[in-house]
Amino acid sequence: MSDERDTRGEDGEDTAAATRPSGKRSARRVRASDAPVDNGSVATLDRPSASRKADKSAGKAKTGNPFKRVLKFLREVIAELRKVIWPNRKQMVTYTAVVLVFVVFMVAFIAGIDVAFVKGVDWLFG
Repeated sequence: MSDERDTRGEDGEDTAAATRPSGKRSARRVRASDAPVDNGSVATLDRPSASRKADKSAGKAKTGNPFKRVLKFLREVIAELRKVIWPNRKQMVTYTAVVLVFVVFMVAFIAGIDVAFVKGVDWLFG
């Protein structure tokens, strides 16, 4: 339905390209009309102090029924599991075979190194 919207402005130009995000970050530029007045001070953002943040977050941390919080957590877990793209049977067999071959290779490699060290120590101190 959104594709059928008329995106032309009053003058007939396409305004959709200007309003749609391009996926790229634009450089932050300050226009002359928006430039702050230079009064000799350093420009800073008005951020809440740490004490105000702590006051706000402290009230929300442990409020509510613990059973409701656990139930909410489980609902969110189920919602996230529904987003997972599960492998089909062929992919699962392939992945399992790759993991088993890798494990067998690593066990053989470490066993070979262990045998080599035992023989080396036996030869050296033997």
